[in-house]
Amino acid sequence: MAKVDLIMPKMGESIIEATILKWLKKEGDSVEMDETILEIATDKVDSEIPSPVDGVISKILFPEDETVEIGKVIAHITTEGEDQEVQSSPSVEDEEPAEASSEEPKESDREPAPQPQRAEPATAVSEESLRPGAVSGESTRFYSPLVRSIAASENVSLEELEAIEGTGMKGRVTKNDILNYLETRGQAPVIKEEKAAQKTAPASKSASADREPVKAGANEEVIEMDRMRKMIAAHMVESKHTSPHVTSFVEADVTNLFNWRSKNKVAFQEKYGQRLTFTPIFMEAVCKSILDYPMINISVKGESIVKKNYINIGMATALPNGNLIVPVIKNADRLNLAGLAAGVNDLANRARENKLQPDEIQGGTFTLTNVGTFGNVMGTPIISQPQVAVMATGAIRKKPAVVETEYGDVIAIRQMMYLSLSYDHRVVDGFLGGSFVRKVADYLEDFDPNRPI
Repeated sequence: MAKVDLIMPKMGESIIEATILKWLKKEGDSVEMDETILEIATDKVDSEIPSPVDGVISKILFPEDETVEIGKVIAHITTEGEDQEVQSSPSVEDEEPAEASSEEPKESDREPAPQPQRAEPATAVSEESLRPGAVSGESTRFYSPLVRSIAASENVSLEELEAIEGTGMKGRVTKNDILNYLETRGQAPVIKEEKAAQKTAPASKSASADREPVKAGANEEVIEMDRMRKMIAAHMVESKHTSPHVTSFVEADVTNLFNWRSKNKVAFQEKYGQRLTFTPIFMEAVCKSILDYPMINISVKGESIVKKNYINIGMATALPNGNLIVPVIKNADRLNLAGLAAGVNDLANRARENKLQPDEIQGGTFTLTNVGTFGNVMGTPIISQPQVAVMATGAIRKKPAVVETEYGDVIAIRQMMYLSLSYDHRVVDGFLGGSFVRKVADYLEDFDPNRPI
């Protein structure tokens, strides 16, 4: 007999912990290799974890709803044969980082190695994980995006965060650490002996579990936020704390574009097997405009600007339960309209079926949200950090408009729409933001009505 450790795997860049949603197997159950054992969730996506071997679940180490760091053993599987070992994910191993990609900082920008509470190199190079977010000031201590989001939403200062004693790997502050701190915030300090006793007690599963429940008033109903809604709320607050938002608006005449799609959408689907919505057409114009104004395709890291030489477009997608997720089309500028349509349809469909992979909702450099889908004429979207801009496209409506002709100006019925761009005013000035959204409108207005499919 041999024992195999089932390890919480790495679930994508900057993710250092995950919550166990449901154990699909219990102790004593037999499992086959690649058979799903449990479902987990991060602040980005839900996933299923398969068994690495054939065997029997001999021990489950963490219950449902528990948040566990990547690299920790979450269960034991007994197998026939010699001892086996499941390797921990690269993000928690003490090894050299992989070859730097275009998103990683230069070697000279990295912190010195001998810092006892620093994250491992493979995690530390993540722009998102190093970004202080709403926590002001400088710190050599690693804080996960989830911890920083909670700190931002609860107005926890950097000084407070630095004082929290971390129970995670290498002294990291975990979600439970900051939630426990919030429960006793403002109370008298705990003496050393009491802290030692608290370490032996299980951490609370969530702050809301021990807080006084909200009471409904007359003709009211209290609805508990689900996990994703809590994460969305935290991310929205974090973004507003991080970036001073400014929004610019442009109205565009998209009559040629509208008529072309109406005329060719059936033939397009017959030729490519893809439904042609307006989103890939808008996305094509956005990619062209980013190439014209590349400084809109950046992120902020401390007091430095990181310019992206690739274009990854996030597309805000509404889920059936009312929540929102933003899958990403990588290298969108390298795709033609058929390729963009295929990517948009595939990601949107799998998002609604909860079948996205962790890497499919990461790495975005610019976000597009089509609020016109809901009948809205315009919107002021919130930036998806660490990006610096997000564009909303409104509903296309028939409106009277002045049209210049060779015989003079005339009033005609045209297909009109609003574009709005929210941008980070720390690094994107009005000239750049306004010029960019105007350029997108120009590409849409100049759409070739005779364009072949």
